[in-house]
Amino acid sequence: MPEQYVASDKRTGLEVAVTGDFPSHHDDRIRIARTTQLFTRLMSTILATENETQRRERFLAIETQLELAEALIREDMEEVQRLMRSTLERMGITPEQMDQMAKEILDRLREGGEGGLGDFGQFGGPSGPSGPPIPPGPD
Repeated sequence: MPEQYVASDKRTGLEVAVTGDFPSHHDDRIRIARTTQLFTRLMSTILATENETQRRERFLAIETQLELAEALIREDMEEVQRLMRSTLERMGITPEQMDQMAKEILDRLREGGEGGLGDFGQFGGPSGPSGPPIPPGPD
């Protein structure tokens, strides 16, 4: 018999119900309730955005992040890569810049991680840019 979790946001009155056959383990039920509440707060926050353009951008951003999370859980790395590329392209990062970032990350990892991943040379790290900087993402 299906069960239902209902979460509501006090700020906006938005209510979300999730109905289905859920696992009986206590920890699973806590995670279901918590995830439902987080989703409700997220939707409420986006819906409370007065600027229509910002609201649509926020919906698009969270849709992409949820798709990415779902692909990671399914361990579909091809889809993860596609979604990451798409996100970076929307931020104005070119495929060439992505390739260079991947190369530098791999080089750092091969070096044993000494010095961390914080210095990305041409990408505006502490050593200073030697190429075009990556534009900042939308705020």
